[in-house]
Amino acid sequence: MNDIAEFKNIPPTTLADLLGRKQVMDIGIRPLWSPVPRVAGPAFTVRCPAGDNLMLHAAIHRAEPGSVIVVESGDLDYALAGGNVCAVAQRRGIAAFVADGVIRDLAEVRELGFPVFARGVIPVPGAKKAVEPLNVPVLCGGVRVSPGDVVVADEEGVVVTPHTRREQVLVDARRKLAKEADESLDAWEAAHRSRIDAILNEGGFED
Repeated sequence: MNDIAEFKNIPPTTLADLLGRKQVMDIGIRPLWSPVPRVAGPAFTVRCPAGDNLMLHAAIHRAEPGSVIVVESGDLDYALAGGNVCAVAQRRGIAAFVADGVIRDLAEVRELGFPVFARGVIPVPGAKKAVEPLNVPVLCGGVRVSPGDVVVADEEGVVVTPHTRREQVLVDARRKLAKEADESLDAWEAAHRSRIDAILNEGGFED
């Protein structure tokens, strides 16, 4: 788990450069309050069918501290969670919710300082009837997320590192960040202009 904790030091932009578009959730999954801290943790996955939030409410009592609860939701018409659910999740050490759905009680959630990344807010609560398995692969923001995948989220977006690749991605990310830290803006500008000009020349561009 120590290497997962280190992912909190890796910006989503760096991970996106390394992992590519398919591991980045779509633009609709955004922090619901700001400034939101960067969060990182293993995914605890939940599937909620349309109009129902039972399994998310079950998950907050079962996910390990440090987990990011990732929710596949069947609709945007009913809230998956509200202030009390977020408060209990926070008290149990859950790092964040990342939900392909909506919540309610945003003022309470913001006051708590509990990070929620979702599609928005609606005041209508969902039902609690549909029993589904927990910790199975889900689809959230266009990304297939498996239990234990590393989720990193901040104001830049949400990136998912497959758990089978986490060690190598962490090594590559450290190397990339170290290289960037050693490069001055002047050096970056010179290299950038050279690269852009080469592409323009190849494409037949003339000043």
